[in-house]
Amino acid sequence: MRIIKGKVRPRTRPVPGTMNKHEEKYAAYLELRKRTGEIIDYRFERLKFKLADKTFYTPDFIVVTPEMFELHEVKGFWEDDARIKIKVAAEEYPYFQFIAVQWKEKQWKFEEF
Repeated sequence: MRIIKGKVRPRTRPVPGTMNKHEEKYAAYLELRKRTGEIIDYRFERLKFKLADKTFYTPDFIVVTPEMFELHEVKGFWEDDARIKIKVAAEEYPYFQFIAVQWKEKQWKFEEF
């Protein structure tokens, strides 16, 4: 749960297939990259990876570049379980490039795994 201004609010669960505000902003950024030819294409929540029994990881975006497939995870902030999942996925599926994306200081920040 989150505490905001002295109030406790339950955390809302994301609706699969629906973008949050950070993902929408990042999709607009990817669209610009696509129009300039920097990337070939991108898709939202199209892949799902099994990491363990009853444990899955769905990256926010698959980004197709001329060189490879990249899997981008967009976060406003990181929680421990999300960081662990992307690290495990990067170890289990080394033929993809896993990239964490955050909007900080008025620009996109990238971290490769």
